Amino acid sequence: MSQTDNAADIVPIKRPVRWHIFVFMLPAVIVYSAVMVLPLIETLRLSLYNTVDGQPAFVGLANFKVLFGDPRWAHDFWNGLVNNLIFFAIHMCVQNPIGIALAALLSVPKLRGVAFYRTAMFLPTLLSFVIVGFIWKLILSPIWGVAPWMLDLIGLKFLFAPWLGKPGSALIAVSLISNWQYIGIPMMLIYAALLSIPEEVIEAAECDGITGWAQFWKIKLPLILPAIGIISILTFVGNFNAFDLIYTVQGALAGPDMSTDILGTLLYRTFFGFQLQLGDRSMGATIATVMFLIILAGVSLYLFVIQRRMRRYQF
Repeated sequence: MSQTDNAADIVPIKRPVRWHIFVFMLPAVIVYSAVMVLPLIETLRLSLYNTVDGQPAFVGLANFKVLFGDPRWAHDFWNGLVNNLIFFAIHMCVQNPIGIALAALLSVPKLRGVAFYRTAMFLPTLLSFVIVGFIWKLILSPIWGVAPWMLDLIGLKFLFAPWLGKPGSALIAVSLISNWQYIGIPMMLIYAALLSIPEEVIEAAECDGITGWAQFWKIKLPLILPAIGIISILTFVGNFNAFDLIYTVQGALAGPDMSTDILGTLLYRTFFGFQLQLGDRSMGATIATVMFLIILAGVSLYLFVIQRRMRRYQF
């Protein structure tokens, strides 16, 4: 019997369809669709409609033209977008580098009390944003805050100012409060990435005479670039979805003089209304759609451009 006849007699094995996987995934898919997918689709749809004579009417991109072209709407939108970019830049330049530095210090083998330091620095992340905002408003208060007293102890009371009450410094102050609260997240992610580096790589570097900070810059940092990229995109998404801390510290009007107004607070006032301002669902959905597109563009840039270059550099 030839090999051709043997090949013809071979019957391919059919693998059974594992239906139980779909059964177990179904509850999660239903919940995710109800909480995330359907509201997103409804928001995108609502941005293309407006109320005409008390009835919803399809207006296409007219709401976006109003948002970008009407002087009143355009002023508030571009002010919120610029503040959002500043808010994100402060987090990228302050929170993430400090988080990486703290993770590098915690990964030193001979450091004592690592568990205590790690817990203490991560603890603010577990606090409610309401508690954090209220505490820092008390700390920075020029009337009963402890910040002037603490600066006076070291002879620097002249540096104190009502930072939350001045338009030039309010956004920076709120951003630094946010950095203080969430600095534990990049620290823990980078710390886990550093611990996952194989011991063989570290031993090989030590055999070549690369130790201390030189070892971190030349060996460890290139290996944790994927983790740094993930932290950066998480920071981007989180900052352009930010709302809670600014609302707690500065209120819905994001004062003083809209200096801390970001897209999240603008969306809240537009959609739900505030004080004498009536809510506008269509314009609120339009702002939410623009926020979604900005986040989508940033995530796509990371996934299809930056991540590919990091993989090419790493491997």
